[in-house]
Amino acid sequence: MAIAGVLFLLFLAREASAAGYGGWQSAHATFYGGGDASGTMGGACGYGNLYSQGYGTNTAALSTALFNDGAACGSCYELRVPCVKRGGIRFTVNGHSYFNLVLVTNVAGAGDVRSVSIKGSRTGWQPMSRNWGQNWQSNAFLDGQSLSFQVTASDGRTVTSNNVAHPGWQFGQTFEGGQF
Repeated sequence: MAIAGVLFLLFLAREASAAGYGGWQSAHATFYGGGDASGTMGGACGYGNLYSQGYGTNTAALSTALFNDGAACGSCYELRVPCVKRGGIRFTVNGHSYFNLVLVTNVAGAGDVRSVSIKGSRTGWQPMSRNWGQNWQSNAFLDGQSLSFQVTASDGRTVTSNNVAHPGWQFGQTFEGGQF
């Protein structure tokens, strides 16, 4: 599991002023696998195929401290490369009745997710808990309801995506919502 904690997703150098150092700090990137990112598929964030999720080879390994038990998944670290994504935030709904496991991908802005809430068409907003990486879970029975999501990034901004999944959604489907 230590290797899983070291692997994945982010751009590299970090602005040191956020840590109180007052400037840029030199850093190094580690990239696993060949130039096609085949060695990084899967990994500790749960994204699976990096190309189909929109990340491609823009990934690097992190230390255990920066990985932060998956809370850093999707974070963008500045190399003077903007963290821009095409399309909206994607929600892949897995699991089964009473166990909704939602993979959140393609998050622009800060890139990493601090919290996710879910709302069925017959329920109020319910906070989800991080299961692992960027997989968030809810134990509510939401079958047959349209689904809405609220995503809050580490910079405190929140995007609400109302009714992104129609009432006839099925497990395994991916839906696209709003974007930062």
